[in-house]
Amino acid sequence: MSQILEEVLNANQSYASSFGSKSKLAAAPARQFAILTCMDSRLDPAKFAGLAEGDAHVIRNAGGRASDNAIRSLVVSYKLLGTKEWFVVHHTGCGMLQFTNEIMRDLLSQRLETATVRNGQWKDPGAGGGSTAGDYIDWLTMRDLEHSVVSDVKQIRSHPLVPARIVIYGYIYDVSNGRLVEVPEAMKAGQAGPARQHAAIG
Repeated sequence: MSQILEEVLNANQSYASSFGSKSKLAAAPARQFAILTCMDSRLDPAKFAGLAEGDAHVIRNAGGRASDNAIRSLVVSYKLLGTKEWFVVHHTGCGMLQFTNEIMRDLLSQRLETATVRNGQWKDPGAGGGSTAGDYIDWLTMRDLEHSVVSDVKQIRSHPLVPARIVIYGYIYDVSNGRLVEVPEAMKAGQAGPARQHAAIG
């Protein structure tokens, strides 16, 4: 058994031993909101947003981007589980600012092992054993934090399966001080509006 696995299982045993009334929590989030944010280990939505188990949905991916899969989760969140407000939270120092689609595809084509940064450039540990499958993935990298938050809020806001009544907020989490910083253009784009009429298909 690896040390990581052992640590996780021991922590889980301790947690489960005092689980108590958490077994009675409802599936629907009690505070009726969802957060889309980055998978970065420095971000703890439970702490920066004051969450306890059962409070909210937290959807995470690399960069906290509004990918098809993230929107799928948000649609489930409101349609079946009743959320009414959503937060898009990106963060300073995000790794998704440090490479492009082309860099990622090139690295993967050379080798599948973990790359490192040397003298400001990504390098693979040797060559061989790569794959071109990464050429067919949009890695949703970012060039500018505020722009990415605005873009993602607009992407969600304009999706035909997202009701106009849902409010979408846009923030940047500052990893240097733990504060959420509002992105005004994203907040404007995410405002609730009049109900939209969509033509039925089929």
